[in-house]
Amino acid sequence: MCHRFLDEGLISGLTGVSHQQVNDDNEPPTYQEATAGYDDMEAQFAWDDKTIRQTFIRKVYAILLVQLLVTVGIVALFSFCAPVRFYIQTHPGLYMASYLMFFATYIALSCCGELRRQFPWNIILLVLFTLSMAFMMGFVSSFYNTKSVVLCLGITSLVCLSVTIFSFQSKVDVTSYQGVLFSLCMVLLLCAITISIVVPFGYVPWLHAMYAVLGAILFTLFLAFDTQMLLGNKRYTISPEEYIFATLSIYLDIVYLFSFLLQIMGGGRD
Repeated sequence: MCHRFLDEGLISGLTGVSHQQVNDDNEPPTYQEATAGYDDMEAQFAWDDKTIRQTFIRKVYAILLVQLLVTVGIVALFSFCAPVRFYIQTHPGLYMASYLMFFATYIALSCCGELRRQFPWNIILLVLFTLSMAFMMGFVSSFYNTKSVVLCLGITSLVCLSVTIFSFQSKVDVTSYQGVLFSLCMVLLLCAITISIVVPFGYVPWLHAMYAVLGAILFTLFLAFDTQMLLGNKRYTISPEEYIFATLSIYLDIVYLFSFLLQIMGGGRD
């Protein structure tokens, strides 16, 4: 009988302990316990994202530097070397061939997302695109005097440096002004259509100057827009996988800015 009471007391004691443990185990964790490691995880993710973005920016600017050096070299060759300049100016078919290559490679890099992410085809297309664009700019620059070309190269460099510093330091979000950029593009398109209609009846200097000034302003804004898209700290960003597209966009902004400045301040050869 004593053994029975002892057994029942032991069983009830163990049962009570087990019930207490189950009740303790079933209690939900507190908010602090549940989110104890989230801060560390978020900090790690933020650091990883920052590292990836910095690597992406360095890659884009390294490729862009090579593109600009090639372009400046070809422009200088066509502008300062008289035999090359004479040959280029007397063979306009080369310009048309480079334009067709530029158009084909631009469409391939802009519209085919998988192609511009696939190595080595993206690099090959980018090289062909850069060479064709540099050839076109060299052909155009050969019709201007060397002082105008050098002056416009210097102004373009200063503008690009200023816009890049502004984009890195400013809190103004240029990526949120897409409507303004679109409106300016429409105005520029209307000016181009008007010039194409008016030119056969006579050259209008002030209309062409207005078109060139508007184009220079527009592509300066586009340079700030694409730079902030590259940085990734504004409303709209570009994916780190799209380094070819980012390089293409900024390169075109700089080249078009140079071409419009050349139209504004460039003097033709005697």
